[in-house]
Parts: sequence; C-alpha cells; structure tokens
Amino acid sequence: MRRQEHERDGKRVAGPGEGPGPADGAAELPEYAERVLDVAELIPPGRVMTYGDVAEWIEEGGPRQVGRVMALYGGAVPWWRVVRSDGVLLAGHELRALDAYRAEGTPLREAARGAEGHLPRLDMRRARWDGGAVGGGQAAEHAGDRSHI
Repeated sequence: MRRQEHERDGKRVAGPGEGPGPADGAAELPEYAERVLDVAELIPPGRVMTYGDVAEWIEEGGPRQVGRVMALYGGAVPWWRVVRSDGVLLAGHELRALDAYRAEGTPLREAARGAEGHLPRLDMRRARWDGGAVGGGQAAEHAGDRSHI
C-alpha cells in the first residue's frame, strides 16, 4: 500500500497530516519523510512502533523528527501505529486511534479509574513490533534484532 487513504468499515480514517501539502500528492516528499512513512506502512495491523523505534530503524534523526514527519504527513499512512513510548494515545486523536486499535486487535491496558478521561493506553510490552517477519530489505536484515530498535 503506497500513501493511500486508509479505510475501515467503508469510512476514511482521518488523522495527523491532513490538509493540503505533500500528503495529497501535490508535491514531492522530503527524502527523510518518505523513509519514515515507508516504515509506518510496514507495521502490521495490531502492532506499533515508537517514534524512537522508527528513527533507529532508518538510522537517522530521533523521536522528535519522526513525530514532526508524522504530524505533517502521517495522514497518508496508518499513523496510529507510530506512537509514544509510554503508550499514551496521541493527543487530539485519541478516539480515532482507539477505534483503529480496537478494530485491529492492538493490545491495550485499561485506564485506572482515577485516570483523566479513563482512556486506555497501549500495552507496549505486547503491542510493540520489532520489525520481524517482513520480507526482504532492511526489515529482514533486522528481523528479531531488538538491539536495533
């Protein structure tokens, strides 16, 4: 799948990076952004990678740079699969992300009763993807190698 709108139950899944600009095909993406989005597209349904994981995977930048790419261009990929390392849902997109996680069977941890908004978090221990079981290229090279992520 290449920078297509993501749909679930016949409805478009909106997210970060909406609006005019490179995500709508009007301009060419910066090379770094293209690499970040390529990794986001590799993450299987029901699994996640942190911003830092993605930066380590492409061996460039850091969590903030990946977060910036996702904020600007992430609407063109399954943005809900690139997450904070603490498992907290993306501010402003919590309900859309939660719908996607539930539809994909992503492991969640229920919120404590005292937690503001009572929103669950991702169960990072079970949901985090290490890049294994992807055919070819860098993914196969690093499959099972958690030292890279």
